[in-house]
Amino acid sequence: MILADKIIRLRKKNGWSQEELADKMNVSRQAVSKWESAQTIPDLEKILQLGTLFGVTTDYLLKDEIEEEEFSNDDSSDTTVKKISIEEANTYLEQRKRASWRIALATFLCILSPIALIVLTTLSGLPNPIITETTASAVGLIVLFAFILCAVPIYIYCGFKNEPYAFLDKNIPFELEYGVKGMVTERKKKFRDTYIKFNIIAACVCIFSPIPLIISGFTENELLVIMMLAVMMIVAGIGASIFIVVGVQNASMQKLLKEGEFTEKEKKRTSVKEAVGFAYWGVLTAIFFIWGFLGNDGSGIQGNSWISWRYNWIVFAVGGILFPIVMMLCNLIADKDKKD
Repeated sequence: MILADKIIRLRKKNGWSQEELADKMNVSRQAVSKWESAQTIPDLEKILQLGTLFGVTTDYLLKDEIEEEEFSNDDSSDTTVKKISIEEANTYLEQRKRASWRIALATFLCILSPIALIVLTTLSGLPNPIITETTASAVGLIVLFAFILCAVPIYIYCGFKNEPYAFLDKNIPFELEYGVKGMVTERKKKFRDTYIKFNIIAACVCIFSPIPLIISGFTENELLVIMMLAVMMIVAGIGASIFIVVGVQNASMQKLLKEGEFTEKEKKRTSVKEAVGFAYWGVLTAIFFIWGFLGNDGSGIQGNSWISWRYNWIVFAVGGILFPIVMMLCNLIADKDKKD
């Protein structure tokens, strides 16, 4: 067994993460990662320090063979560590590539879902309406739930397909077999230009999206304003979908390499942010529907509900602006808990 394997084995025997071992050795986590992937070899001083830290001899660390009796009582590390082969890694990356398009489609459907409700309720409030308030609300809600009904199964399907790899999102130890890290690193390197290019395109699309609505605001044509609002939502949905497609694919490679948001430290933060994010958007959705059904004067569909359905989209606009602040607070809380 080579030195890299012995460092991994001894570290896990002591229950330390790469970051914790790096702190004890006064080196960076990247240095420990390179030792364990056999990209670099620690100098003699660090080898002596490793021997002292692990309670083994330097001779043991440097010999190619392994002394089995040294680990005869260790029945927890290797049996609990998932090993990922090149074939499994390739299967996972291809599965997430297909999932990225499905998740983007489901998200796009959710963004489009309230458009019919907003447009129809606006038409019902015009001086010579071509549709009644009740019919507009009913048809709009049917379309909204139909779009969501199409999106939810897609999310569920993607979740089930990803279930065998769910451990990558959790603090469950795993290792890449020989050659996997190099393969994933090479794929990530080739994908980088695509990732950057499409993120720039998506950002430009999202920035452009409110321009038609802003221009229509200078007119007194109420219907034109609402139609431009619909255009804005469609364009913004396209931008968000592009972000998702490249983001999911890039994240799949980061998960395997334990980089970016998927280091041990960031995974702990993510678990907090996911719980808060789920509750946050759930509350906003509840506010959206309560506002829409009750109407500005509390009279429901029979009163001025069209006014509410026309303007309550602002709940998600304001929510989207505040969401990064909420996530930043989650990071601060997670870091504070860790220090305590």
